[in-house]
Parts: sequence; C-alpha cells; structure tokens
Amino acid sequence: MNTYRVLQNQVFNYENYSIVPIRYEDRFSIMNWRNEQIYHLRQNKPLTAEEQDNYFKNVVSNLFLLDEPNQLLFSFLKDGNCIGYGGLVHINWIDRNAEVSFIMDTKLEASYFRENWQAYLKLIHRVAFSELGLNKLYVYAFDLRPHLYKVLEQSGYFFDARLKNHCYYNNKFIDVVIYSILNL
Repeated sequence: MNTYRVLQNQVFNYENYSIVPIRYEDRFSIMNWRNEQIYHLRQNKPLTAEEQDNYFKNVVSNLFLLDEPNQLLFSFLKDGNCIGYGGLVHINWIDRNAEVSFIMDTKLEASYFRENWQAYLKLIHRVAFSELGLNKLYVYAFDLRPHLYKVLEQSGYFFDARLKNHCYYNNKFIDVVIYSILNL
C-alpha cells in the first residue's frame, strides 16, 4: 500500500467502510465511473486507459512523496471492496482549506447515494480536520443533483455560495453551488 508522507494514519475506518490511499489496482474502475458520470465532473471528455495509466504514474505516484500535496486521493472501500474514490483536492495549505471530491460506483447511486456519501464524509472529515488540521472544506457542485444538498446539510454543511451561470453544460449555462463545513 502506498502511504502519504503528510499523514500519520493511512487507513480510516467507519463501520464497514474505510478509505485508504488511492490504490493503483482501482484505476480502471475509477476511470469507468468517471466516464459514466462525466456530466457532473470537471472532465470534458471520456478518459482512456492510456490516459488513466499516465495520470497514476506521473501525477498520483508523486503525491505520496510530498509534504504539502495539492490533493490527497483515496479508494473508498466497503467490506474491503472498492466502491468509490475521492479525496481532498485544490488543497490550500496557507488558508487551510480544500475541496471535497467523491464519486461512487455508478450502480450504487440509485440505492445507496445517501448512505455512501455520509460514510465517506465522516471519513474524509477525519483526514481533513483531525490529521491535517484544516479549517474549512467545501463541495463545488454543478447544480444538477439537488439530492446531494440534503446529504451535505445532514452532514453539517451549510450553503455557502451560488455562482450564477458559471459553467457551460449541455448547450446552456448552469449554476455552481458551494456547500461548506468548518472545523469548529
């Protein structure tokens, strides 16, 4: 297992869920989920296996070695099986904040969206607040999945901002919604 230099603990557990430093073996599942859910990601075209391999070899592998990486990525496991991935991205070490990123296996979205998001948030909060001492986390979301906002609110997030007509999607401009949580 790869380890992040910046973290003392590498594995975080909650009930039958855990997050571990992103595993190379999960890269193609992650690629498939990203391609299936491209509509709500900042990704402008489907990923190829070659691009995914290059990303893991040239970007992800270097994150483990840094004292202040700009992102920390994790495989999200349930009963030891990878069912999603995410992390802290756009980490601002000076202002002590980061964006929360998360996607799950597309097949689980309809039935386990709330359950998986809530478990993931509990785990990533431990990384951000307990391990790294960050002050603020935020979720930057295209205004396409209103069911996400309820999950965020139930997890202690507050509505922080709406960026009007911020992104061009499906031949029209859409808003971006930002939800945040503070380390109080």
